[in-house]
Amino acid sequence: MRTVPSPAPAPRPSPRWLAEAPHRALFFVGASNVLLAMAWWAAWLAASRWQTFALAQPQPYAGWLHAFVMQYQVLPSFVFGFLLTTFPRWMGLPPFSRAHYLPVGAGLIGGQLATLLGALGWSVGITVGAWLTVAAWLAGLATLGPLLWRERGVTWHARSCFAALALGGLGLAAWMAYLLGGSALWAFASIKLGSFGFLVPLYLTVAHRMFPFFAGRVVPGYREWRPLWLLAALWPLCLAHLVFELLHLYGWLWLADLPLLALTAAMLWRWWPRGRQPALLAALFVGLAWLPLAFALYAGQSLAYLATGVYWLGRGPAHALFVGFFASVLVAMVTRVTQGHSGRALVMPGVARYAFVAVQVVAALRVAAEALPDAGAWQAVAALGWLAALSPWVAHLGGIYLRPRADGHPG
Repeated sequence: MRTVPSPAPAPRPSPRWLAEAPHRALFFVGASNVLLAMAWWAAWLAASRWQTFALAQPQPYAGWLHAFVMQYQVLPSFVFGFLLTTFPRWMGLPPFSRAHYLPVGAGLIGGQLATLLGALGWSVGITVGAWLTVAAWLAGLATLGPLLWRERGVTWHARSCFAALALGGLGLAAWMAYLLGGSALWAFASIKLGSFGFLVPLYLTVAHRMFPFFAGRVVPGYREWRPLWLLAALWPLCLAHLVFELLHLYGWLWLADLPLLALTAAMLWRWWPRGRQPALLAALFVGLAWLPLAFALYAGQSLAYLATGVYWLGRGPAHALFVGFFASVLVAMVTRVTQGHSGRALVMPGVARYAFVAVQVVAALRVAAEALPDAGAWQAVAALGWLAALSPWVAHLGGIYLRPRADGHPG
């Protein structure tokens, strides 16, 4: 009688697989960081609102620390993981070795752990965490930068990403200046540089290069539209918004935000595929839709402030940007890169669909919290919702990064 061989057992998870590729190491760090950061923030918001347990107010102020951790430790883990993978591909150069990307990951996870321990009472942890983050950032810049002059042509998207990383480095320097005794204005400058000097231009650059490309691969008859003038126009507008914020000219932000609204709405209209599209692609464009919405809220807030002196919706526009745009695109992009680079089909698993839909709910709730009665309670609920939205997805990603590729190929 013929026997049917039993299927090979699934490989056991092992940390050694994290060193096999930049995205494995850095995305694993980012996935860990995102839950650690939001667990602390949700606990702090809940403790502040309901006083059911004691959680000390850290120095710097918890809200500033939350902004620093998310902008300079959580999201950069994914950013560096993506760029350390794609820079050599964009430029036709050899991939990076472990010695290039593992120090970046170690610095970012170590930096966040030290920072959060500092928030919980270890007095020097916040400064130690900042220094480790600076070290990771410099290692990333020192690895990516030489490729800009080693390539034979000019890859403008790489130069744009590197410029955003350099501005992020200035934001880190401003944070260090504050921690080492400088004015609180340095912390303010760091937070603003992280948003409109680093993250918004970088996300826009990656979207400009990748979103039409992804659509063109799977949607029949799709025409890619990504003129370089669009990228060239977005940069000065982002910097104008940054300068207005740094100078506290909130009543004039609309001068930058209305053109940004028009350009990002045009991007969404031109890039959105007509007809059927896979969920993994649709998620990118749904995430992108938060961007013109965020700029509409920023512009409306600015005009209302100019007319009435009332700072309408508080941090609502910022969270439409941070949670709506950044987090939505993060889930979609990380899922796509992970599926493709692990030898799996380019589909959106159920756990990723859940995470993406839940993030939409969390983003809407966090924006609305600014206008709801008992805003502090709703902000805490939104933070807890973030954990509920992303925890299963993070566990799913960890299982992939800790195992070999599904197709048996290296990487």
